[in-house]
Amino acid sequence: MARMTPDERREAIVDATLRVMIKQGIAATTVRDVASEMGTSSGLIHHYFDSMDGLLAEAFDHVASDDLARTASAVASSDDPVERLATFFDVYNRSGDEWGMQLWLDAWAEASRRPALQQTSRRLNEAWQALVAALIDDGVAAGVMNCDDPDASAWRIISLLDGLALQAVAHGDLVAPDDATSWARRYAEDELALPRGALRSSASHES
Repeated sequence: MARMTPDERREAIVDATLRVMIKQGIAATTVRDVASEMGTSSGLIHHYFDSMDGLLAEAFDHVASDDLARTASAVASSDDPVERLATFFDVYNRSGDEWGMQLWLDAWAEASRRPALQQTSRRLNEAWQALVAALIDDGVAAGVMNCDDPDASAWRIISLLDGLALQAVAHGDLVAPDDATSWARRYAEDELALPRGALRSSASHES
């Protein structure tokens, strides 16, 4: 087997960390766990990362940034502002996989104790909000949405989505994922003075 370059080795460490985080949570992930996952020594991990906080933040950033990029790409596929916002709800990836939302739940819970993780989760949260705010801005500019403060509306929509998704992850069937998304769509329609059903999923449009 070819010897890994430093960049490849660092990426392998991040990938192993993510696997451990998914299996046992961020708080319970240690250097020893990551080394065991890779079949290597803790010393190798310390060689590439100064702190466990930094490693956890980078692993979280890796998967969360990919989710954000995929969502941004999906909403860019249409020129219609309402359709773009409906697509956002269709592909909002933080709640698309239970383990993905669980990572966000873990990251928020650990943020107050881990500065690097806090910085990363805050930056990504702001990026999600900015994406929604831009979609609303476009809708207002096109005259199809009514909103005096797109930034505030975006925060409310994101917060509702995340709060409902956390209920679904943390409490099982207390809130069904489909209901969570449907309620958030309806709230956004009211928030932006859109006709009822304007943000229904693409599957509903096709049925």
